[in-house]
Amino acid sequence: MKKKYHEYVKIKDLKDMFQKTVETYPDNVAYCIKTGDPEKKYKDITYRELEDQVNSLGTILIEMGLKDKRIAIISENRYEWGMAYLAIVNGTGVVVPLDKALPANEIESLIIRSGVEAIIYSNKYDDVMMDIKNRNTTDLRYYISMDASERKNQVLSLKELVQKGHELVEQGDRKYLDAKIEADKMSIMLFTSGTTSKSKAVMLSHKNICSNLMDICAVITLNQNDTLLSFLPLHHTFECTVGFLYPMYVGARIVFCDGIRHIAENIKEYQVSAMISVPILFESMYRRIMKNIEKAGKLERVQKGIKISNLLLKFGIDKRKEIFSEIHATLGGKLRLFVSGAAALDPEVEKGFNDLGIKTLQGYGLTEMSPVLATENDVYTKNGSVGKVMPSLKVKIIDKNKEGIGEIIAKGPSVMLGYYHNDEALSLIHI
Repeated sequence: MKKKYHEYVKIKDLKDMFQKTVETYPDNVAYCIKTGDPEKKYKDITYRELEDQVNSLGTILIEMGLKDKRIAIISENRYEWGMAYLAIVNGTGVVVPLDKALPANEIESLIIRSGVEAIIYSNKYDDVMMDIKNRNTTDLRYYISMDASERKNQVLSLKELVQKGHELVEQGDRKYLDAKIEADKMSIMLFTSGTTSKSKAVMLSHKNICSNLMDICAVITLNQNDTLLSFLPLHHTFECTVGFLYPMYVGARIVFCDGIRHIAENIKEYQVSAMISVPILFESMYRRIMKNIEKAGKLERVQKGIKISNLLLKFGIDKRKEIFSEIHATLGGKLRLFVSGAAALDPEVEKGFNDLGIKTLQGYGLTEMSPVLATENDVYTKNGSVGKVMPSLKVKIIDKNKEGIGEIIAKGPSVMLGYYHNDEALSLIHI
């Protein structure tokens, strides 16, 4: 690995990562979720409690004969998604996250193509799953509902399974606890969007993901005191690696967005400090903030404050939080970091947020890279750039034209294992 900018905990696989986090931050809140109860609106789940549920679910899944089998997950962003992902990948089998926005026929197609034998889903997909079950076109043996309180009509309850798994662990069942991880073996199967052709199944390993996590931790500062707002769909590698597994790696807290209209409200409500998202969201937020400043007749004052704060920064003095305290207060007072990916971020917006004291970085990646290939970071930033290549990777640009634009080729531990049952597509990419 090239020169790193921050110290980080070395991890050999995701199970090792999770165990080290639990050992270091057992009582930190891993998730804060809404209960729907007006008297007790929120529920905190600590890393110790999460570990207990992960171990319980993993144990019962193995007991059900799913060791080394493929298990799909499909739902909106929620606690059960993350808990199930960890339980599957850290000792049970291969996790197959499915796109929650797909129509029923495509969900069925991906279930068939991936050969999953169990699926964990939210009640939004009850009808879809029952239709698939009745059609009998897949290898599915188990349908597991995140929301059912008890087993009904051959649909299993995730809550009941966790409880049964907990009882097995209490009785001394260590099949899951002692499961060994093969770090170089496929443990995650992710389907690309398929915008230009039939979606491809990307095969990723623990080594792929963990090398990317260590790279990210080496260049971007996130810590146990941070709260991240989960907004992008968790089946996307960007959100899964950077918005879910990275916070887990450092012992941070994850909260869930109530919907795009509630982002500003949720940021303030949970006192969010960091957020991973796409350019259109950050651009919309920035323009709304500036519009409100202008409506309040404070634009000239803010522009003057930016000039003063930028001058002070040249002398190593950062007063942005104080100068723009009113703006920060409208965003909960803790917001400090935005990381943008998936498309080019408007340089005006990136500069604008940085001027106001919210560090805004953008990067570049793709599912096949687990996913981050390059990013601006705590040492190197350049407005409009995607920053430096990740420390463990080597990248070249070949077949360049007169403007220097060419094809990117990459080599390193986060490069995927390949495309599942698609050697022809693999032959078309450089590794």
